[in-house]
Amino acid sequence: MAVILRKAGSPDIPALELLIDESVRTLQAADYTAEQIAGALGTVFGVDTQLIRDGTYFVAEDGSQIVACGGWSRRKTPFGSDHGPEKDDSLLDPVTEAARIRAFFVRPGWARRGIGSRILRACEEDAAAHGFRRLELVATLTGEPLYRVHGFEAQERLSLALPNGANLPVVRMVKGMDRI
Repeated sequence: MAVILRKAGSPDIPALELLIDESVRTLQAADYTAEQIAGALGTVFGVDTQLIRDGTYFVAEDGSQIVACGGWSRRKTPFGSDHGPEKDDSLLDPVTEAARIRAFFVRPGWARRGIGSRILRACEEDAAAHGFRRLELVATLTGEPLYRVHGFEAQERLSLALPNGANLPVVRMVKGMDRI
């Protein structure tokens, strides 16, 4: 596979914003309504530049085209963009708290090629190297099967209130590092 993984940088932000919009509107259309997608873009779905500054956000490239992205965080924010509803950049304690798996998106046409799995493994290894013993994430209905295959277990189903009045069903999932 010609796809390479690298850490995202600030110059990638415009391409990431386009990729996220395209990914959500296409790949999540079977699980969410147009109203839910419109309400989630820019808040629940979007770029969190703190992940890029922390060096915990990865991009997958084929040549000069970014085809997927995803990351992990040592911060308390569970999901969302810079404008997310639960933004909290305070640090997690790796001994007592779970690292957050965050913001996975794949360009349509590149799904189901193992790229998301590669990024997830890189995130898990990096979080473990930073002392984290557990992982947690808030999965979309579209992403839940990927995380389940990689050992994450659903803990609760949530409904996120969106700025346009719609609600977005998601799933909080966890995984112990012994399952990596």
